Amino acid sequence: MKNNIYLLCLALLAMLGLGSCDENETPLYNTERTALNIWFGLEDGSAVDSLTYNYSYSMDEDSITFYARVSGLIADHDRTFSLEVVDGDIDKAEGSFYTKTYTIPAGESQVECSIYFDTSKLKNSNSFTESDGDGFLCFQMTPNDTFAEGTEEYSKLLVRLRNYLAKPDNWDEVSGWPYYSLQTIFGEYSDRKYQFMIDVLGMQEFAINYSLTVPYDEEANEVSYNYANYMKEQLILALEEYNATHDEPLRDNTGALITF
Repeated sequence: MKNNIYLLCLALLAMLGLGSCDENETPLYNTERTALNIWFGLEDGSAVDSLTYNYSYSMDEDSITFYARVSGLIADHDRTFSLEVVDGDIDKAEGSFYTKTYTIPAGESQVECSIYFDTSKLKNSNSFTESDGDGFLCFQMTPNDTFAEGTEEYSKLLVRLRNYLAKPDNWDEVSGWPYYSLQTIFGEYSDRKYQFMIDVLGMQEFAINYSLTVPYDEEANEVSYNYANYMKEQLILALEEYNATHDEPLRDNTGALITF
């Protein structure tokens, strides 16, 4: 009799336990609707608050890179999202930028994407020039049934707009390792020095990546640390040639001699 009562109690406890699980259990992830984080910065998730796009540095089309990462389980099917502009100088920049429908492929949780600019639409206008002032565009994910908006610091993309020769954002400071500031290699900034660099190197707004295994990554517009030093050597030779073939040596806006 005691054994029967004991077995009955165990059965009742088991039933109560199952009922409790059914009532309180919730799925850890829902791949039908999960958050999507977007950011400018590094692939590892290190984010910067904004990037600058300068129309004066390109003749035709160009782009800037952002990353998107799913916060949740990997899905067995492709998932798409798009961007929309929610704030900024939309009227001034109209026609000079565009986005696409971006895809998170099946089995993947993160992708590298681009926002595109058609610089020919704005290059000769007065918008975002030094006299007009810088502009900006703020992008965020267009609401959809697949993804919820990411956390606050990973929900918007701020692009600052310029249309004149200007000091690169990474001249004095960078987001962190493995990047070096341009000042580390090329010294103090001046508009005239930077224009000379663009004329000699045919490059602008590039980054110095110490971990880069090739001299120049064209897609990312990044150079290795060693290649940056090689570029400096080429600039020194070009500057010596310029000074030897002109009545006046190359000077910056203040009249000081330009050096590398």
